[in-house]
Amino acid sequence: MSKDIKVALVTGGNRGIGYELVKQLAFIGFKIILASRDSEMGHKAIQQLRESNLDVSFVSIDVNNQESIRQAAVAINEKYGRLDVLINNAGVYLDENKQLLNMDPSILENTMATNFFGVYHMIRSFIPLMEKQGYGRIINVSSEYGTMSEMSYPGVGAYKMSKFALNGLTQLIAVEIKSDIKINAVDPGWVSTDMGGPSAPRTPEQAAESILWLATTGAEGPNGGFFRDGKRIDW
Repeated sequence: MSKDIKVALVTGGNRGIGYELVKQLAFIGFKIILASRDSEMGHKAIQQLRESNLDVSFVSIDVNNQESIRQAAVAINEKYGRLDVLINNAGVYLDENKQLLNMDPSILENTMATNFFGVYHMIRSFIPLMEKQGYGRIINVSSEYGTMSEMSYPGVGAYKMSKFALNGLTQLIAVEIKSDIKINAVDPGWVSTDMGGPSAPRTPEQAAESILWLATTGAEGPNGGFFRDGKRIDW
């Protein structure tokens, strides 16, 4: 494979923001691997994208299952020998505005399993493919709910905690990684997806654009930052 062609992996790529990210990255010439837990939905999304002549392939990844992540990393290494961009977009919102102490603990555990540990295991499994070539861009799709100031208000406790932890993970990994590998977190805003609901003001297209620039930023680009619409925001 040509050294000029970059390979990107997007989790939760079968719908919403993930699907838009896959589409937009493919349009600008990336080889895209769309990852989805649901194979049927993943293949349906791939079919739609291929109708637009986009170079997209599918891999089944359940971010709650470490073996599933490990197998995907082995398969991608065998097929491409590299990974340039990892977008950790898969996430869950299970709260319904409950408070931490009043919710069934399994809601918090399941939210953390996907939104925090899922991302941790994805990064841990795929960063060796980036270290091999001394280049990589990792983008964690977070939320303004993960900011420290949001911890002063009750409600949405499990989701807030998961994104708060994800933001911390982003910062910690940023200071651990070497060479031209960068990791950043993004708040896409309130987006009209299955998760955001129909009354959200932003389209998945707008959200994807606000994330995309971090996938293509140069060596002088940010590392360990938190962004909304291309502007750095407070943690």
